Amino acid sequence: MEKTLTLHHLDEGLELAATLHYPTNAAACGSKAPAVIICHGFVGNRMGTDRLFVKAARALAAQGSYVLRFDYGGCGESQGDYGSLGLESMIDQTRTALDYITEMDCVDPLRVTLIGHSLGGAVALLTAVRDRRVKSLILWSPVAYPFNDIVNIIGRASYDEAIQTGQTDYLGYGLQPVFFESLMQHQPFQAAPRFGGDVLLVHGTSDDVIPVDYSFLLQKVLWTRSDGGCDKEIVFQADHTYSTQQHQDAAIGASVQWLADLQKRHEQWHHWSI
Repeated sequence: MEKTLTLHHLDEGLELAATLHYPTNAAACGSKAPAVIICHGFVGNRMGTDRLFVKAARALAAQGSYVLRFDYGGCGESQGDYGSLGLESMIDQTRTALDYITEMDCVDPLRVTLIGHSLGGAVALLTAVRDRRVKSLILWSPVAYPFNDIVNIIGRASYDEAIQTGQTDYLGYGLQPVFFESLMQHQPFQAAPRFGGDVLLVHGTSDDVIPVDYSFLLQKVLWTRSDGGCDKEIVFQADHTYSTQQHQDAAIGASVQWLADLQKRHEQWHHWSI
């Protein structure tokens, strides 16, 4: 079952459009189930390119998870002006999504995962560093240098226009200086060691938007932690949005399997510790 709903982000008075997927292999509230929140990327939406997030949510629900995917302010069907918000706002909006999912009686608070794609990967990581309700992360083609990566996407001339005139148009989104200023304030590489949970990195070798090297470097950073593991899945010839069926299946399949394996490891550790 899937339900369309509205998240009330009170901090900025925004109503965020969202879709909740219920587990399809168990009774709705028979036992507490894991939960996953999907964080879309720059000027994206909760469906994802070629319905990537819809497919991922349904696969995860079939595995037994509650899955929430939502549109950030100013994207998709949500209220707000995307270009006047920024990375800090996206972190806060993600925490609003966490409020909703963790308040559900059927959700196991010890099994809450964020999946973030591209800029959503950076947002997911930065949220997890601040919010201990996040227990694990799956990062698909994650942005590592928010300001540089987004300026590379839109072009330096567009950034200069925003600074000089107060706004630049990118695919119909009016990006304002405050948006770019917020990108400068966050460094995922520096923040990453402060997250103590398990992480899966997924990246395509043909990603010409966010280099696959980022995931190799990020894994090295995450390996320096005393707590939490980090696995990596490199999808051969996949582009930034996993735009073929084969590459979508690989990214989604790796994520579903990783969560299943993570649950088994936690159960084994629980039995051993008893």
